[in-house]
Amino acid sequence: MSASTTQFHLGAQEILKTVQFGPLVDALEAMHRETPADVKDMLLEQAGSKETDYCLIRAAWQRGEALGVKIASIFPENQALELPAIHAAYILFDGVTGVPLQSIDGTALTYLKTAADSALGSRLLARPDCRRLLMVGAGAMAPYLIEAHCTVHPGIDNIRIWNRSANRRDALIEQLRPSRTIDPVEDLATAVAWADIVCCATMTTDPLIRGEWLSQGVHLDLVGAFRKDMREADNETFRQGRLFVDSRQTTIGEIGELLIPMDAGVITKEDVLADLYQLCAGHPGRSNPTEITIYKNGGGGHLDLMTARHIRERCT
Repeated sequence: MSASTTQFHLGAQEILKTVQFGPLVDALEAMHRETPADVKDMLLEQAGSKETDYCLIRAAWQRGEALGVKIASIFPENQALELPAIHAAYILFDGVTGVPLQSIDGTALTYLKTAADSALGSRLLARPDCRRLLMVGAGAMAPYLIEAHCTVHPGIDNIRIWNRSANRRDALIEQLRPSRTIDPVEDLATAVAWADIVCCATMTTDPLIRGEWLSQGVHLDLVGAFRKDMREADNETFRQGRLFVDSRQTTIGEIGELLIPMDAGVITKEDVLADLYQLCAGHPGRSNPTEITIYKNGGGGHLDLMTARHIRERCT
């Protein structure tokens, strides 16, 4: 369908009302069995008044299928203004002719892509009987991550949230509590030990998750770190668990979560057992109920492109 015969711009409200996590996760799994897209990133940065601001440009081109480019701004100080830290715009092009097909609200796409990425990882790697979810971080991504994990693990019936700021944590709980059994938590160590799935989505550069806290059988979903100086889990975490990523190309050597422990000799590239392309093709994931699985959500441009294709299919 060409841009001339359909609505060219899809806004956030329409996308988030129409796209559901169940079909999106299924679509991502199926698209990981297709020919992988070529990807390229560019990261610009400028010093803000207190923190560094970023502009991330991500392009992905799946030959013969689709081409897409996302421009995302990441302004951490927006939280003090009650604004999301991330805003984005996305353009989807025809992969054969290069004709622009769709303008897509990139912020909504990012929420859906990131959460569905983590949910696909947990569906493939977490224990199927998971009931307890810990959300570490109460930023704009948190409600989408919670919904996505609960979609692929419908047995989850107890959710806890930890956040450095109690006000932001409590506001998120108030938002979600009408439809979820959800409680605040003060002690992170106790909460990590309690959980079946730990989802961590923060802007930290100092590890929050300690390997000594992890219980047998837990699945750890690491979302937040996107720069080479960022990490959410300490070295002991990687000694304790079996490591998987969404894409080898966009995580190994690119993100501090892996780069820092690799530089320290804690893990090697060979310790990354599989990525989503391999897992969706049948590579073994979790091998028993007691092992600890670690999943690094790198959220590359190939996933933006997959999600954009699904959004266009659902919304036009």
